[in-house]
Amino acid sequence: MTQDISTVGIVGCGTMGSGIAQIVASNGFDVVFVEQDAAAVEAGTARIAANLDRLVQRGRLEQDARDATLARIRGSVDYAVLVDADLVVEAVPEDMDLKQEVFADIEAATDEDTVIASNTSSLSVTEMASALEHPERAVGLHFFNPPHLMDLVEIVIAEQTDERTEEFAVDYVRDIEKEDVVVRDTAGFATSRLGLALGLEAIRMVEQGVASPADIDEGMEIGYGHPMGPLELTDHVGLDVRLHIAEHLREELGERFKPPQSLRRKVRAGNLGKKSGEGYYVWEDGERVGMSGEWGDE
Repeated sequence: MTQDISTVGIVGCGTMGSGIAQIVASNGFDVVFVEQDAAAVEAGTARIAANLDRLVQRGRLEQDARDATLARIRGSVDYAVLVDADLVVEAVPEDMDLKQEVFADIEAATDEDTVIASNTSSLSVTEMASALEHPERAVGLHFFNPPHLMDLVEIVIAEQTDERTEEFAVDYVRDIEKEDVVVRDTAGFATSRLGLALGLEAIRMVEQGVASPADIDEGMEIGYGHPMGPLELTDHVGLDVRLHIAEHLREELGERFKPPQSLRRKVRAGNLGKKSGEGYYVWEDGERVGMSGEWGDE
């Protein structure tokens, strides 16, 4: 473990924030997270506990390790809990105004040596950093969903990021036993840009009746060695999140990222993927149990 980090702060303990908290705590760091109210703090803690319990049930985690991980995590509604954090990662929804506001709140609660990171999958870290008095300590740490299963963290270097912050970020990612790639701040970075292109084409293939979601996913898993197919991954990420990213990249990079109409229809219907119980698959208790709509059972 690097001597530079003892406590990690997280702002936002939803799907991504809770997963990041779990991974960080399981690697021996203390974690403090901030949520908007007491109910959200309770929900975030429960989300982490439930995920750890599933790992225990599947024989992938010992009960003692589960308990120790959970004991290292505490939540609050007060940014003051971040005062001793060496690193703070924001994991709030993909809205630039919100993220800049959160960045400024983190800076106000911490000292000038604290590294401030964003888990954004596509928004400009350079623009977020502009909200800081000390923007050189800003960096992107793009975790992949679900964080406890996906090994990659994309480190995004903003225009203002200094060498110390970049080195700190690389060391941190390796300390939590993840694999890092370092990219410059540009629309969609490297992974979201390529991953979204694949995901949107898979959605178009379902829309056109080329193959079922399960067969498309299986083809990519078996034929190309992907740990999860593009449609199941879309369900994990959230169809609303995928749509938002597609719209952003369409604006930045052009019509090749135009969202398919079927994606828009699913989002309008509230079929957002795993978190809503249905997307391209049907989900029960966090498990995939069938395919959505005309495709029926797998």
